[in-house]
Amino acid sequence: MDRPALFQAVVEGDVGTVVVEVNAAIKDGETPQDIMGNYLIPAMAEVGQKFECEEYFVPELLISGRAMSEAMKILNPLLKSSGVEKIGRVVIGTVQGDLHDIGKNLVASMLEGGGFEVVDLGVDVSPAKFVEEAKNKPGTIIGLSALLTTTMPQMRHVIVALEDAGIRRTTKVMIGGAPVTREYADEIGADGYSENASAAVSLARQLAV
Repeated sequence: MDRPALFQAVVEGDVGTVVVEVNAAIKDGETPQDIMGNYLIPAMAEVGQKFECEEYFVPELLISGRAMSEAMKILNPLLKSSGVEKIGRVVIGTVQGDLHDIGKNLVASMLEGGGFEVVDLGVDVSPAKFVEEAKNKPGTIIGLSALLTTTMPQMRHVIVALEDAGIRRTTKVMIGGAPVTREYADEIGADGYSENASAAVSLARQLAV
C-alpha cells in the first residue's frame, strides 16, 4: 500500500500524522521493515538532500528527526520482538567537555531509522564511557560528535583509549561536527568522517560490513 502521507509527514516533521500513519500501516499488516524501507528511510534521505541543497536548514532537520524518532518508538518494540537483525550497533555521543547535541541527536535518529541499533550516551561523554560501551559488543561502531574546536582533541583521546583497552581493531570510529574535517579524521586515525546526518548513515553502513 502506498502511503505518500507518511513520507510527506516525515519530510515536513508532522509528528501527529507520522504517528497516525505508522499505526495505520501496522494495522493494515505492513511490516516494520517495509514501513522503514518504503517511507521512513526515503523520507529522511529526501530531508538530507534538501539540507545539502540549502532548501532545509538545522531547524527543519531537527523537526524531521523528531518525527522519525517518534516513528521508531512505535516500530522498535516490533522489530525487537520479531527478531530482526540490526545492520550494526552504533554508540554515539558528544565528546567530553562539549554539551551540544543537535547534530548528534539528528544523526542518532537517522541511524536508528536506517536499521542500526543505537546507544546514545548523550553529551560530555568521557573516553572511558565510550570504551565501556564498545566492550559490551565486539564490532561496535563509535560515533563522536564535537561542535567546539576546543573539544575536538577529545576525539583522539577516545581512539587512544580504545587502543589502550585492546579493542581498537574491533571498534570502528566515525566522527563529525561543524569544525571537524576529513583531514582531521585522517590525522587522528578515525575510520571515517561525515559532514552531515544523511551521509553518516551511508558511512555507518560501509563500516558495518
